[in-house]
Amino acid sequence: MGTKPQAAPVQKATPCIARQPILTADERVVGYELFFRESREDRRFTTDADSATAAAIETLSLVGLGVLCDGCTAFINCTQHGLLTDAFALLPVGDIVIEIQESVAANDAVVKACQLLKQRGYSFALDNFVPGDRREPLVPYADYIKVDITRVPPAQCTALVGRYASQTCCMLAHKVETREHFLTAAKIGFTRFQGYFFRHPENLQVRHIPANQGTNLRLLSAVSKSQVDLAEVEALIKHEPALCYQLLRHLNSPLLGLSSPVMSVRNALTLLGEKESVRWIRMATALGMAQDKPSDLVLASLVRARFCELVAPRVDHGNADLFLLGMLSLIDAILAVPIGIVVKELCLDPSIKAQLLAAKTGKKTILSPIYDLMLAREAGDWGLVTQLGKQLNLSLSFVAETSNAAMKWAHEVTSAAAAKQ
Repeated sequence: MGTKPQAAPVQKATPCIARQPILTADERVVGYELFFRESREDRRFTTDADSATAAAIETLSLVGLGVLCDGCTAFINCTQHGLLTDAFALLPVGDIVIEIQESVAANDAVVKACQLLKQRGYSFALDNFVPGDRREPLVPYADYIKVDITRVPPAQCTALVGRYASQTCCMLAHKVETREHFLTAAKIGFTRFQGYFFRHPENLQVRHIPANQGTNLRLLSAVSKSQVDLAEVEALIKHEPALCYQLLRHLNSPLLGLSSPVMSVRNALTLLGEKESVRWIRMATALGMAQDKPSDLVLASLVRARFCELVAPRVDHGNADLFLLGMLSLIDAILAVPIGIVVKELCLDPSIKAQLLAAKTGKKTILSPIYDLMLAREAGDWGLVTQLGKQLNLSLSFVAETSNAAMKWAHEVTSAAAAKQ
């Protein structure tokens, strides 16, 4: 008697993840709002909010909050269905904020669900709160009230802050996309700010690279050449004591299993080899240049770099080093120097230089589809991700898996660097 062949298990789609930082007034990252979309088909993202919430919870359970939020709090959108079905039970109480969307009706069932979750220790945010909001009955349970400052006029924002700000409830301004937005919101009295304003330095008047960043940039330039001169690299590292120490400590780590201690910079570079030396210097300089900047700048630079590096074998990019393209995409924000000044200091592939400059003017280059995909994935612009994925012949599942891998790698790099300090 024959047996029926078993159906192949249905593989679950990998959710694509985007995150937006939440900062304090001194620009310290304290959380991320997470955005999820699941690609049920290889060329289409679902826009169903309940599916996105379910995907968020499953991904957080599998990948971990440490990777996705770099140890910060995760703000996760929640629908009415999610509240009433206890969808967040699998997630750690102290590490998430349940963000109640504006579509949620504050009826008796929702109020009771909030009461129960609050008793368990969960935190809440009311998203897109406006004057006369119908979720007023939920305010006593709110730890954060989020106001879209592009939608609510300044006078009404001031009134909302005056009425609801307290020791137990933070007023959070979101859609903060410029430095002017940030300063205005802070003056009104908001204490949390969500947006990418710190990635877009405005009115930069500086016309030179800060002296303390010169060595880092010269090192980047040296390892970006088609033929790397290790003697030049060695000389530059020797001029930067902290970097020299980091390199020797890295090579003397028991994890690398070297049989004898590393005695000199040249010895270190030789043992690492050209490829690994270049890779290490890139990461070390990126971390060094962003020491006094919001931590998200470092993390985002590394995620972008790794994402582009993983995409590289699947796309046409000539001789351009896509890892370098991603890593330098935020260099103007990191150094607070116009990108035109920075690229003059670096020996870069012409196509990378052209794209970094074009990104500020809106012009398009041969690398623009790759660069735009990197930005669209980061911002959670799923429609554009779909469009560019088709253009580059990249499946959405590949984009999602690559994004997750890049975030995991960047988290490991920054965590290792922090542990060594």
